Amino acid sequence: MSIATEPRETPQFAWQRWPETEAFVDQLIAQALEHNAFAARLSERMQTETSTRFKDWVDHLVIEQQPGLASKLTTLGFTRTNIVHGFNTPVFAHEGGMFPRLAILPAGTIPVREVAIKVESIADFSEAHDLGLKIEGYPLGPYRIARIAGTPTSLAVVERRGFLGFDPFSGDMARAGRMSPHSARDALGAREIWQTRRRKFDDDAKGFDAADAALDRMIELAGGPDLACHLVFEVERDYWTSRNRAAQVQKMRQDKLGLGWANHDHHTFRSSRKYFPRLMKIFRRLGFVIRERFHAGEHAGWGAQIVEHPTTGIVIFADLDLAPEEATFDFTSHALPDLPRPNTVGLWVGLHGESFLEAGMHHLEAQFDFDRLRDDLQSEASIETMKPFSNFPFLRQAFTRGEQWRVARDRADRLLAQGAIDAEQHSKFLAEGAIGSHLENLQRTEGYKGFNQQAVSAIIAATDPRLQ
Repeated sequence: MSIATEPRETPQFAWQRWPETEAFVDQLIAQALEHNAFAARLSERMQTETSTRFKDWVDHLVIEQQPGLASKLTTLGFTRTNIVHGFNTPVFAHEGGMFPRLAILPAGTIPVREVAIKVESIADFSEAHDLGLKIEGYPLGPYRIARIAGTPTSLAVVERRGFLGFDPFSGDMARAGRMSPHSARDALGAREIWQTRRRKFDDDAKGFDAADAALDRMIELAGGPDLACHLVFEVERDYWTSRNRAAQVQKMRQDKLGLGWANHDHHTFRSSRKYFPRLMKIFRRLGFVIRERFHAGEHAGWGAQIVEHPTTGIVIFADLDLAPEEATFDFTSHALPDLPRPNTVGLWVGLHGESFLEAGMHHLEAQFDFDRLRDDLQSEASIETMKPFSNFPFLRQAFTRGEQWRVARDRADRLLAQGAIDAEQHSKFLAEGAIGSHLENLQRTEGYKGFNQQAVSAIIAATDPRLQ
């Protein structure tokens, strides 16, 4: 097979585990829960009613300076950022692990002044708990916050839309046009552009052309790629949820507490080899940066590029079929020729369409209490979970049983003519459909930010529709 691309050097990502850092942050969260009765009760309800852990919803903590704290934070992997929480209040972040940011107040007598959790909508949260919260910040603004008093630690509830700061009325955002009287209207308009775009085309090239044009309008109306990115993925999660029963059940459980999907870990898109560079171009336009690449060996048959958005924190796992000799080539920028016979990812795209167009995401992975989610989905809604494909103490992952989607005849006929499926599989897919999507149950510990390559390969192979 001819390869028209050149090898490139791939950045290496060796994600570490940070058990001491986790213990330190867990202690801060425990202190916060001890001194805020509402937060403590919410933590219990999160676990029993949504199968999630309070710690996975924490956006940041505001703590007071203690002797030796700065050097301790450095030892634990935190670095000071160029963002401040308020006057004389620096903010520390952990780039090597998944931990909330820490804002450090001058020395005082309260170890944890505030713990802040992230939600999709403060208004929904307030309504769910009948709190009557006063929200600081403009509707659909970059940063909004409301507080629930404690003794002496407050619980903050925050919304973020493409903004890492802590000022609901940021001067920088005002200068960028994100705080103008019509900014909420523009944000709604930008979201509707993506929500109302066509997804189904006879020619996928026209579909990507239409997506590019919609993105042009969206970025202009949103005032830049950060807000546009946030809105795009709100819509993509909604579209995926509409096509997956496990997602609908779990979203309803989380919405009862007014949380939304703010516990998302990563979004997985499947792409044909032909259109993978166009998909990556769209992600780059939204501001995503390259992370690690996956190719799990000679017999894996697939590859993936992970990208992360530095402002929204959104992570994407982008899958495609890949031959062994192609692992070192820049498939993110140059289209690869079709394989003689599609592997698992290519077959899924052939059956259902491109993830970025008609099919929608293959799965959303969110952070949960792993055992509780598995048991609660089974007992409450008879939703089965597949065997875990990663079952380490620091990384546990499993798919819910795949959602069966109808297969269009023209797609099945095309795959049969290409020799991608045989006559028996063709008949079966038309009669019974094929696996479409999953909800992924994930639990991380020790701040581990990576993925297990061999484990992911195992589940990719296990979900090949031809094997069902």
